[in-house]
Amino acid sequence: MATVAPRAPGHTQDFTKEEKKVIFASSLGTVFEWYDFYLYAVLAPFFAALFFPSGNDTAALLSAFATYAAGFLVRPFGALVFGRIGDLVGRKYTFLVTIVVMGFSTFAVGLLPTFQTIGWAAPVLLVSLRLLQGLALGGEYGGAATYVAEHAAEGKRGYDTAWIQTTATLGLFLALIIIGLCRFTGWLTPAQFSDWGWRLPFLVSLVLLVFSIYIRLKLNESPVFQRMKAEGKGSKAPLTDSFLKYPNNKYVLLALLGATAGQGVVWYTGQFYALFFLLITLKVDAATAYTLIGVSLVLGTPFFIVFGWLSDKIGRLKIILAGCLIAAITYFPLFQGLTHYVNPGLESFAKTNAITVAAKDCHFHIFVGPWSKFSDCDKTKDFLTKAGLSFTSTDLPASSADNVVAKIGPTELKGWNEAAYKKALADLKYPTAADKNQINWGMTLLILFIMVIYVTMVYGPIAAFLVELFPTRIRYTSMSLPYHLPLLATALVAATGDIYYGLWYPIIVSLMTVVIGFLFLKDTMGSSIVADEKHVYGRAD
Repeated sequence: MATVAPRAPGHTQDFTKEEKKVIFASSLGTVFEWYDFYLYAVLAPFFAALFFPSGNDTAALLSAFATYAAGFLVRPFGALVFGRIGDLVGRKYTFLVTIVVMGFSTFAVGLLPTFQTIGWAAPVLLVSLRLLQGLALGGEYGGAATYVAEHAAEGKRGYDTAWIQTTATLGLFLALIIIGLCRFTGWLTPAQFSDWGWRLPFLVSLVLLVFSIYIRLKLNESPVFQRMKAEGKGSKAPLTDSFLKYPNNKYVLLALLGATAGQGVVWYTGQFYALFFLLITLKVDAATAYTLIGVSLVLGTPFFIVFGWLSDKIGRLKIILAGCLIAAITYFPLFQGLTHYVNPGLESFAKTNAITVAAKDCHFHIFVGPWSKFSDCDKTKDFLTKAGLSFTSTDLPASSADNVVAKIGPTELKGWNEAAYKKALADLKYPTAADKNQINWGMTLLILFIMVIYVTMVYGPIAAFLVELFPTRIRYTSMSLPYHLPLLATALVAATGDIYYGLWYPIIVSLMTVVIGFLFLKDTMGSSIVADEKHVYGRAD
């Protein structure tokens, strides 16, 4: 952690001309990178049919999510590669490289042939491009946040870097808008969007790339980095200094477990998991789901700035940990509330008709390939999961003549026959889609807004916290790695048959972060990021 320095007297929240330029250029480029990264995330359910084989929709969807997660998995490696370059060469030129890699890999997704055209080469190419996106984003975030923080005045670092923190949500919002314009305005028919229209949002990224490069070329190098270089205090081996030398390596690990792990799952749950829950589980049509999420993002985004500003007053860590704790306590009632206010018909059906699946020869498919085989048990669970219905699983004895016996309310079904299952649900008045007239828009938006507020609490102050945790010579490398965490909630739902079971993942990780952060990390508010050659580390020393 950097040494403590007094705040600048008479500080106000007014930006200098240079601060405005730095924040605008850094934020704009990062918004476009998040837009590129999230296009695939928003279209993941749609991509399941385009780039993966048919036969088991849940398995194909999980493969689409796994491809999305591949971008997260590789982001730490991007943080290592580009973080090292950023600490050796400079912040400005490094995130120029990252935005070029991101832009071109996104543009290339718009040119990809689908599974129907080139078979298994399609998902292989898609995953390869997602890996490039993850590498680029892994280096981009640390660079942009470090660059802004190193331009910020003492006493307003939380406020200045909070503008960078809005970029992920704004990138998602931009992706929703562009996809919505292509998909729901009547400009393209559903058939045209499925055939070729889905490519347009990816091709648009080339225009955004050119604009971003133009803006960022006008920036100067960070003054803190320039001073460090001029004084000859730069690290010749930032990877070694970050991850193999004490106490920096300890703080990289503590930042991962005691801050960014919880922030990552809260951020994902409040935006993407909520979107997928509306679309897949609650059967809300895409246009309505995009609108609900989009409105909640618009309402919640200013609070990134609010909590960034507040962190300059009362501290960063306590806000982050409070957000994690409150989210962990309230996720179950919030998502149950979504079911109640969005699709009361589905809620009523589930209460009236208990479902059990007794089966043998069950498998769990995350990655679908030529090796994948789907048993009657797999197909039955896939069908019920797609329907947004929870069920209880039991084992059939090996001697049973049937591979699966399902009971939906009073109806017993032996073996797998899709037509029979559809008829059973229809006979029991199962709602195949959410009734828009029954959606309680006020309460639904309130719940989604609350979850976005959690996102702003954990995400708004964290850039300043991480920048202040590490010295200038290894700051880019060290702060980039802890920020990235893969996600497993969807797989947990498919495995257990409980539509809410996936929430245990963000809850457990959030609580872990609260405990570790409280016990072993110290707040960084008031720290100087310039006078950092001697460090005063926190309560973990």
